[in-house]
Amino acid sequence: MIHFSCAGYSLICMPARLLPFRRPQGTPRAPGKDPLAGLARSCVQGDVRATRTLIVSVMPALLRAARGVLGVRHGDVEDVAQEAALGLVQSLATFRSESTVLHYATRIGVRTALAARRKAKVRGEGRHVELDESAVSTEQSPAALLLSAYRRQILRELCDELPEAQSEALVLHCVMGLSLEEVAAVSGAPENTVRSRLRLAKESLRSKILGDGRLREALTSEVLV
Repeated sequence: MIHFSCAGYSLICMPARLLPFRRPQGTPRAPGKDPLAGLARSCVQGDVRATRTLIVSVMPALLRAARGVLGVRHGDVEDVAQEAALGLVQSLATFRSESTVLHYATRIGVRTALAARRKAKVRGEGRHVELDESAVSTEQSPAALLLSAYRRQILRELCDELPEAQSEALVLHCVMGLSLEEVAAVSGAPENTVRSRLRLAKESLRSKILGDGRLREALTSEVLV
């Protein structure tokens, strides 16, 4: 059995079932009344002040999505978050309120960041391994911190190879902390479809890890040598 867990990702490479994921702090469940709905409507009507307030309100989620997909210290994090904010404003006219505005923005942030990763891969940019700020306050050794960063990077690269719908569902659920119901609402897909996407994504990742000795050793070793 292979158990891999780091920075929002948690996978067990047998059997094919998803583990429960702890919701990151600051990622609320869909409330009965969406506190950002009024701002979104005003934004669609061209209210510049409401648009600015809305962007400020969702920017932490957009930054979290960019950091989760690209890496905390990736140089394009802020640019990707700003691109996602622009995409949100431009798409609000078609928003049907099937999820909260925050979750809708989160999905746009995830999709924008995944697209940025795909573009970077096409350009042949090098791997980006970093020690993120979440590790600063821990008592882990430098070797353990580097191993954790390396594991996150490997998983990001594996996710690049997944179909878009699967990688999006995986990041929304495992990194951003949305429930299956919330992922279904924000993606406009039945909950069973989301569950299937997550299962297929996990099976694909497990197969790649088990079939590659380098990956298997990196994701299961306790000490980086």
